[in-house]
Amino acid sequence: MAEIIVTLLGTGDAFGSGGRLQTCFHVRSREGAFLIDCGATACIAMKRNAVSLLSIDAILISHFHADHFAGLPFLLIEARIRKRSTPLTIAGPHGIADRIAAAMDVLFPGAGTEFPFPVRYVEYAEGTRADLGCARVTAWPVSHVPLTRPHALRIETDARIIGYSGDTLWTDALRNVAQGADLFLCEVSTLDGPAGIHLDLATLRQHRASLGCRTLVITHMGEEVLASSERVHRELDATIAHDGLVLEL
Repeated sequence: MAEIIVTLLGTGDAFGSGGRLQTCFHVRSREGAFLIDCGATACIAMKRNAVSLLSIDAILISHFHADHFAGLPFLLIEARIRKRSTPLTIAGPHGIADRIAAAMDVLFPGAGTEFPFPVRYVEYAEGTRADLGCARVTAWPVSHVPLTRPHALRIETDARIIGYSGDTLWTDALRNVAQGADLFLCEVSTLDGPAGIHLDLATLRQHRASLGCRTLVITHMGEEVLASSERVHRELDATIAHDGLVLEL
């Protein structure tokens, strides 16, 4: 079967716990290459891992917090400078195009949103699969800060399935994303209690058996989770993510 390479470019939380970069995952298959989330440090992470932004066919955004979204203005402007000519698809929650325009205006006033390459915006519709060319993505709303329009993503590429929790408390939508997935990337921000707007180890442990994924990888960890990584690995039978980790599916 075809090989897919998943490189975890950034695996940190919003505050860079453990010195990690913010969320950004690179997926390469025979169908193309795409990013899952694009935190503010995405361009740094891509350069550290020799990922060319000119090779990216699509970017999938889970929600509108800066550590998952704010790398887009940097990436788009660098693509303009480097004279990218090939189309780019950006998929995200409702309003993705307007959010990018607003972020560009704040971070790079006067830069505008016209680019010398076609940009296609795709908005998620709950439970409906969207064809991005290099991947098919199905999104479900999850329980995080509502204004960020948070979603978990189930992505199909080259006969493989990748699930991603985004940022969320536990919700049954995570079963839809993880069931039968070859890889499920799931956040765990704290250890032993509800984290307000994030998933904790104790809660995920209760639901671990129902996920039904082949490989579980834990990401977006706060300081206390990082300090207890052996416990997290043992209790969840999971791989602990780190910046630069490469997974083959």
